[in-house]
Amino acid sequence: MTEGRKRFSEELRVLEDQALGGIDLVLVSLDRTLEALEQHDTELAGIVIADDDRIDGRYLEVHQGVLTLLALQSPVAGDLRVVAALLHLIKHIERMGDQCVNIAKLIPLSGHGPPRDAELFAMIDRMGKTARSMVAQSKQAFALRDPELSLDLVRQDDEVDRLNRQIFTRALDIGDKVDVREWAMFMILTARCLERIGDNAVDVGEQAAFVATGLFREFDDASHQQPPTTI
Repeated sequence: MTEGRKRFSEELRVLEDQALGGIDLVLVSLDRTLEALEQHDTELAGIVIADDDRIDGRYLEVHQGVLTLLALQSPVAGDLRVVAALLHLIKHIERMGDQCVNIAKLIPLSGHGPPRDAELFAMIDRMGKTARSMVAQSKQAFALRDPELSLDLVRQDDEVDRLNRQIFTRALDIGDKVDVREWAMFMILTARCLERIGDNAVDVGEQAAFVATGLFREFDDASHQQPPTTI
């Protein structure tokens, strides 16, 4: 390996570590978001919103770093897959951070000490924990280059989608009290944000499988039916 190629590989590894560190930032944000939701803690929700600048900063740092690296040297096939995957990875990380912010912004809007429906909130809690598990597993799948771990995210995403539908149905049937129905509408929006976090975790898994195998395909579900492409 030439000195230039060695330096390129080392700098690419640093960028990958920075990108995966962005997932750690998302996990912190998601943990705070779920706690703020559970406790109806508007102060903690404000921290989630303010700290999103760190995730946005990581996005810009990795994105610019990848472009700078490409300007210095053309990568070979294996490195090119990592470069392409990192550009997608950091985009999905930034989007997951934005969804945490969206949930945090809903918390003060739902009123002071809003009424709750225990059944509905239990589903929100399960959905949040599953989405968090998916985010953590997507990082592990990318770091380990593990296609099977990546594909397992689809199974968990099916559970998130199922809970999302159940929450919607429960919210519609929740009763006639105006304040409870209003809170339930906010929970529908919250569930949608958690569903999007799960989708982005699957997208990270797709990039992990691509780096590992050289084949890119969207994991099979009702909306993903296109054949794999090779790079």
